[in-house]
Amino acid sequence: MLIAFVLLGRNLEQRAKLKATSDMTGLLNILPTKARLMIESDIEKLPSVVEVPCSSLSVGDRIVVLPGDRVPADGIVTAGRSTVDESSFTGEPLPATKLPGAEVTAGSINLNGTLTVEVRRPGGETVMGDIVRMVEEAQSREAPVQRLADKISGRFTYGVMAFTAATFMFWNLLGLLLVPTALQHGSPISLALQLSCSVLVVACPCALGLATPTAVMVGTSLGATRGLLIRGGSVLEKFSGVDTIVFDKTGTLTNGKPVVTKVLTFGSQTGGNQVKQSFTWTESEILRLAAGVEVNTIHPVGKAIVEAAQAAGCNNAKADDGTFSEEPGSGAIAIVEQKQVTIGTLEWLRRNGVHQKPVLDMEEPENQSAVYVGVDGNLAGVVYFEDEIREDARQVVESLSKQRISIYMLSGDNKNTAEHVASIVGINKDKVLSGVKPSEKKKFIRDLQSSHKVVAMVGDGVNDAAALASSDVGIAMGGGVGAASDVSSIVLMGNRLSQLPEALELSRMTMRTVRQNLWWAFAYNIVGIPVAAGLLLPVTGTILTPSIAGALMGLSSIGVMANSLLLRIRLASKWKPNPKFQQGIEHLSGSDVVRDIDEQPVKSHTGKWTTLDAKVGLGRGAK
Repeated sequence: MLIAFVLLGRNLEQRAKLKATSDMTGLLNILPTKARLMIESDIEKLPSVVEVPCSSLSVGDRIVVLPGDRVPADGIVTAGRSTVDESSFTGEPLPATKLPGAEVTAGSINLNGTLTVEVRRPGGETVMGDIVRMVEEAQSREAPVQRLADKISGRFTYGVMAFTAATFMFWNLLGLLLVPTALQHGSPISLALQLSCSVLVVACPCALGLATPTAVMVGTSLGATRGLLIRGGSVLEKFSGVDTIVFDKTGTLTNGKPVVTKVLTFGSQTGGNQVKQSFTWTESEILRLAAGVEVNTIHPVGKAIVEAAQAAGCNNAKADDGTFSEEPGSGAIAIVEQKQVTIGTLEWLRRNGVHQKPVLDMEEPENQSAVYVGVDGNLAGVVYFEDEIREDARQVVESLSKQRISIYMLSGDNKNTAEHVASIVGINKDKVLSGVKPSEKKKFIRDLQSSHKVVAMVGDGVNDAAALASSDVGIAMGGGVGAASDVSSIVLMGNRLSQLPEALELSRMTMRTVRQNLWWAFAYNIVGIPVAAGLLLPVTGTILTPSIAGALMGLSSIGVMANSLLLRIRLASKWKPNPKFQQGIEHLSGSDVVRDIDEQPVKSHTGKWTTLDAKVGLGRGAK
């Protein structure tokens, strides 16, 4: 009977563990097993399509993805147009439009059009494979509270052995004298053996050992299904105690897709003052030379300049090999068409010997950013940008503020622009630092930590990497570059700021579950071991048999596992779908989704640089 109860308990425990990892299994199961491979016929020179296992795909293969199919490998669209549901790994409820040149990810669902995709990352190299691999690694990392529980469990084992020996000695030598009624359960040595065996069986250090990893396993798996990549239990524990969150501006509170709004060349009219300079450049010349430098960078501002130059029809300019140099947070410099072109902040231009006198009396616009362009040591022009603020930024800041979390904003931009963004999203101006370099961001994080603050940093770019690494919890937006994501503890794969409160709620509820599990494990052993040792025998005349003790031991572990699995239900009630999105999805077809892909800046008839705002509409009634 004892062996049967123990085996039953272990079996139920293993079932609960499998249930805890079902989210990861579900992620893997969304990957298709077959792909439609395009093969060119040697006779007719026309491509034919054959079904092959996804595991046989290699880089460079061309595959066809029909409507309703899941994409079998990461790749680039080479032909066709469609909308793709990527919610499985980003958590984004609305589909994204895919045109030739767009990236598609394995596991996403093609909704309406037929796509031809060139494979870039097949098999286990896909983004989905990376996510599953990183989550599995995260689940293997111990939280500090788990190390404490493991340490206690190790000592607990020796304590149980000592208590078992004490139980045997007590009932064998003193039991009959102190409790004469114990004779009804057999001879003193028989009773002592039975009770000491019950103590050994009922004691359950495994419940202590399971308390933390099971909750962490469920928490990180659930996070992955919501587009939250959390790197381990230690991250969950730290993030649950965060009291200060620092936001970068560009790409975090804003969309990170600045567009050129105006190009100012010196010698033109500005602010009622005539600025004169011996060198006069046209807008197109400034853009062309600046684009020749910025084509070598991945900074959003650089990309915006290149796109603006292309939209203006400027001839391509190219920096001479080996002349490009960049300093994150400051600017870049290169030789373009035998001219030294410097682009960036005024301080960067000054360090590179650019004459700046014409801008001394200029006033910077409140809601725009500016980069300065110098050519051969003279200030040639200024390029102005606007970056749209994320729709959910203010809601997220207000939500965090209500939880008594201190909010700061750091920006390398000018003071007027930084404070303008802060006022819109609801951050106090006294908690805004503008014009800061990457090293200064890191120093600011260190200063907060020295004031006994638990700091989380949210960023997306190379210039945020040092601050992200220095913070207690670094959080990278999903659209950020590798350097930011690599050093971050949490990655918001959906690239939505609204995922931040979700991650915070997940961390807090996971750690609450860990504490509940530990409380249950300690309470069970504190009560169960004395009862198994015969505590109730003098009072009620009953004892705990080894078989019943075995059943209770199994139930203790199952109780911990069950409480961890209840985390799913608790979070489901917290993570209610957005009614706006849900209403749209219920009536959504692939052809109803309209997303303006053309976010290239265009030059209006007034000579100003504008952009077509990207809008998502559900049917004709969308606004």
